[in-house]
Amino acid sequence: MVNTFLAHDLLWGMTPEQLPADAPGWVVESISAGQPVVVRRAITAPGQIAVGVRGRLREQRYATSMAIAVISNRVRPEDLCHPESTRDLPALRALAQLRPLLDACGWVWGVSGSAGFELASGFAALHERSDLDLVLRTPQPLDRVQAQELVRLLNTDICLVDMQLQTPYGAVALREWASSAHRVLLKNAIEACLVTDPWNPQEQAA
Repeated sequence: MVNTFLAHDLLWGMTPEQLPADAPGWVVESISAGQPVVVRRAITAPGQIAVGVRGRLREQRYATSMAIAVISNRVRPEDLCHPESTRDLPALRALAQLRPLLDACGWVWGVSGSAGFELASGFAALHERSDLDLVLRTPQPLDRVQAQELVRLLNTDICLVDMQLQTPYGAVALREWASSAHRVLLKNAIEACLVTDPWNPQEQAA
């Protein structure tokens, strides 16, 4: 399997035996239950990929790494745009409302966070106050006017909707890019840095 994994991808195949010896009990329980892990941004050893384990509580997040060779399945955020759920929760209602608008925007988009985890795995992760987290693949620059239009599109009274722009050089929050801030926070596998243009490779290297 080629190492083309991106942040927010969900991976299956990790077993409790692959966890560090000092992993908390809730981490072992989550993996034993067959939950996927989520790809995160970090540098790892060759043959490994940085992942995070989710627990039942919001504060239960555990960072570790996984051997690429044991991955049995992957679900990407863009694979989760259209799955249906029988649960009636604000984040899922917001997703249903925004789906046709996002499908028509011309960009590749996907569902991440708790909604993505639940839709992909079947494990309940959402509650009444959960936000809806989305990603937008932006290999080409998205100007600030377009970003502002997207923010207006995502404004809903159902729940808070957050979108992350995935550039070739890292991720930036849509609402931050749409603001009047001169520099925005770009997160990549090495660091989080302030940049004026998240699509400029020279700026990342500066």
